[in-house]
Amino acid sequence: MASRLLSISVKRATAISSGIRSTSKGIQQQRLATYVTNAQPTQPYVRQTTAQPPQDTVNKEVFSDSKSPLPDASESDGTVDWSRSYSGLAVQPFPKEISDVLLSPVDVGDVEVKPDGLIYLPEIKYRRILNKAFGPGGWGLAPRSETNVGPKIVSREYALVCLGRLVAVARGEQEYFDPAGIATATEACKSNALMRCCKDLGIASELWDPRFVREFKEKYAQEVFVEHLPTKKKKKLWRRKDQPKFGYPYAE
Repeated sequence: MASRLLSISVKRATAISSGIRSTSKGIQQQRLATYVTNAQPTQPYVRQTTAQPPQDTVNKEVFSDSKSPLPDASESDGTVDWSRSYSGLAVQPFPKEISDVLLSPVDVGDVEVKPDGLIYLPEIKYRRILNKAFGPGGWGLAPRSETNVGPKIVSREYALVCLGRLVAVARGEQEYFDPAGIATATEACKSNALMRCCKDLGIASELWDPRFVREFKEKYAQEVFVEHLPTKKKKKLWRRKDQPKFGYPYAE
């Protein structure tokens, strides 16, 4: 009797399990059919591209701009606006007597040495050479930009004009440490631009020649130990051999 009841229970459990699996499978099939019915067809991806102009057209535009002449910027009254003009640039060389003055070897007695070892020619020497070559009034510096005053530096672009011709353009700069010194820094900025413009004329070009710099420092300059008296710190500084020893706040 017990075995018969057990057999009946097993059959019922098997039937129930089969029914559950059939029901679950039917639900899954119904959900799949619903998803397929509601699914939207996917649109094919189309890459959008921007039409490019023909290559020969681009090249023509570039070359047409590069061949445009430098602006003359002449006013109606015949004067030249040197803040924009390039009039006379590289038209012809200066006469030989002027070139000889500009290209004459630098006088080593005029060359100074900064404490960090940099050699330079004082800006007044450049002015004297220009006056000798072109005569007083035969040259000048024309501003080509507004004065740019930064937190610690002043800069401005200048053009060097000689005998009515543009010779060079350079931006001068000068540091300052107090707002009260901006006016002085502005003047020093102009002198710095003059020195840079004079490089194009070949004035004191030796100062940018590494071989000349090495030979000059070996022959005319020396590096000495000094003591900063307030802090008692020692370091090396450069000076000319014919220059007196460093004074306060340094002591050799």
